[in-house]
This record gives sequence, structure tokens and C-alpha cells, in this order.
Amino acid sequence: MDQRLAGFRAVLFDLDGVLTDTASIHSDCWKRMFDEFLRERAERSGEPFVEFDIAGDYHRYVDGKPRYDGVRSFLASRNIELPDGDPGDPPGSDTVCALGNRKNTLVNEVLERDGVTPYPGSIRLLDELASAGVHMAIVSSSKNAPKVLAAAGIAERFETVVDGAVAAQAGLPGKPAPDTFLDAARRLNVPREQSVVVEDAISGVEAGRNGQFGLVIGVARADNEGALSNAGADLVVTDLGELAG
Repeated sequence: MDQRLAGFRAVLFDLDGVLTDTASIHSDCWKRMFDEFLRERAERSGEPFVEFDIAGDYHRYVDGKPRYDGVRSFLASRNIELPDGDPGDPPGSDTVCALGNRKNTLVNEVLERDGVTPYPGSIRLLDELASAGVHMAIVSSSKNAPKVLAAAGIAERFETVVDGAVAAQAGLPGKPAPDTFLDAARRLNVPREQSVVVEDAISGVEAGRNGQFGLVIGVARADNEGALSNAGADLVVTDLGELAG
């Protein structure tokens, strides 16, 4: 295990794009949902259709944020206002929640059809951390985290999971606020100074920086090393296998 991890007692992992190859699923489903919405809106208004851009819009406005926050953030970037609605709204396009629920439906369809594959390098690091007695937690904005962990066969590796559902129930603000990571460290009974945050999203790296954790690691799977460093990552890798022995 990389010596830069020596002395830390806990590692707090984001899930999608860090441990499992599901970030691409989320970005593709965000694009499909928003493009459907934007195309319908353009047809009604007569305005030109400008598609949702994964390279720009996804990473800037959506990635790493709680689902409805991501919807609001992107809509605001296009000067579009919708009522929030209610989390129980059926998937559709009339409210923020309806759009978010449509995206969630698309993700679940893909997960059920294609399954989930963990990154081999991530598994090697998890094995070494477990052998060293390091505490591990999942901190994800997604409410699908338990389903993804189970599908990937890695759920039993983590002592606690703070996902979107837990955050909503506890009233914890999402990333870039540090609260979900702080809650995970508290559950593990490890001080923030002795905890490592591992994230692939700019908002997640910012959460680690804002929480003043001992080490913040960015995982640059989108050729975004500079953006993660600028957001506050102390160390940036392209795969967690680089930190394994």
C-alpha cells in the first residue's frame, strides 16, 4: 500500500466512478433525461434545442451532487425555472423532482439489464486496506448506492454507508458541503484528521477540502486531473490501483 496512506485510520470512498464503473451510467442517463426535456421544451417554445453536454454540463453542474440539486443546478445554468414538486412525483418533466425521478428510473433500468463491474485496481486497494485494519465507508450522493454495492459484490467490505437516502433522512446537505463525509467519519469513530476522502467529482473533492480531512484523493477518470487539484485534492490518481502495492 502506498506510504502516503500510512497512519490514516479510515478511508471514505465515493462510489460511482471511484469503486465501480457506474459514473458513465449516471452521466449517460442524465444526458438522456435532460435531452428529452430540452427537446420537448424547444419544440413547444420554438427556441433552438441545445443538448446536454457530458464533458461540460455534467461535470460542472451535476456530478457528485444529490439528484434534485443536480437538476436545479443545470436548469439554473439554462435560466429555466421549474417548481420543486415532491419526491413522490412520477417520472416526468413538470417539476424538479419529476425530472430527477425520470433519471433514476433510467439508471435502475440499466443496472438491472447490465449489472455492475468494480474496477480491479479499486479492489486491490480495498484488499490492502482491509489487511491493514483500516476502517472503510461509502459516502455517495446516490440513493442507489446499496443496490450498486450489492450488484458489484462489495457491500460487505464497508462498515457504514452514507448515501443520498441517509442524508435526506438525517437532513444532511449534499456535496460540496462536507456533512456526509463528517457523518461517515463519526460513524466509524475516527477523527477527520485521521480520515482520507476519495472522490472523482469536483463537488466531492470540494467537500473533502471543506471538511478539513487529513488527505483528499481525486480519481481522474475523465482526464480532469487539473480540475480535481484545483478543487482541493492533495493527490490525484487515474486509478486506485496506483495506491496499491
